[in-house]
Amino acid sequence: MSAVVETIAFVFGLVALGYVAAWTGILRTQVGDALTEFAVVVAVPALLFRTMTTIDLQGTDPTSLWFSYFCSVPVAWIAGHFVATRVFGRDAAAGVVAGIASSFSNLLLLGIPFVLGVFGQPGMDVLSLLLAIHLPTMMAASIVMFELARRGEGEPSHPLKVLRDFLRNLFSNPLIIGILAGLAWRLTGLDMPVVGMRFIDAFAGIAGTVALFAMGLGLRKFGISGNVKPAIALGAIKLVVMPTIALGVAILWGLPPLTAKIMVIAASLPTGVNPYLIATRFGTGQVLASNTMTISTAFSVITLGFWLMVVQLVFG
Repeated sequence: MSAVVETIAFVFGLVALGYVAAWTGILRTQVGDALTEFAVVVAVPALLFRTMTTIDLQGTDPTSLWFSYFCSVPVAWIAGHFVATRVFGRDAAAGVVAGIASSFSNLLLLGIPFVLGVFGQPGMDVLSLLLAIHLPTMMAASIVMFELARRGEGEPSHPLKVLRDFLRNLFSNPLIIGILAGLAWRLTGLDMPVVGMRFIDAFAGIAGTVALFAMGLGLRKFGISGNVKPAIALGAIKLVVMPTIALGVAILWGLPPLTAKIMVIAASLPTGVNPYLIATRFGTGQVLASNTMTISTAFSVITLGFWLMVVQLVFG
């Protein structure tokens, strides 16, 4: 347990250092944008590439993992949408943002270094299987729901244009490229040249540190401004309701212990930056999304420790 506490302290300590660096003016918040871009475009894709070339799939059923995790997503999404529209009186488009914010886990900037620190490479192997479909699935669902909201407001878009834009954004995403490239190299059966692997290891080795520090800088940039009560409610759904559903499904479905642990922890991660980016793209709910990200990240220091304790007790 001391190792887990140390990992939590280290992970969130790096986030806190990034936040303090921006708060004190040592680094400008724009540096966070640059570091995040470096992590997302270079370092994390290198880590995913390396993981996909060496991933051990024995004892892991990807379909069971995907099914179990995505059972929790619609529950959290619908709950977030209901809270935003029925409790706080927001419109349908803002309700879509609320649904995304209450169900879109920060698997990338926080999930990868956290899982590596607690569960090591075996845990990263399982998380990578989830990462492979998490982003495209959540993006597709976001686009569909926004289109439905727009149609309700009389502003429909052409379905083919929506599909074309989605596919273009998907296959130009560095994370997807890193995953697909790693799988493609694995299928060739070729050994990676020593120099090539040194480059990949160099970038992959700093992915977690850079991502966490950049996340802290980003939290300072977004801050909290208005919409605090709905953001707290959405954060509670993300940190409590979603992992509770995931835990129940993992038990009922009989997932292997490590797979179950990673799935529940993935569901318990706070809201990432993607809901804010999606809200910005569609021009609504940006403050709600950014506040949910900031507030849920702050409270996850406590809740992640709780869910780690739960999965250890339940799954051994």
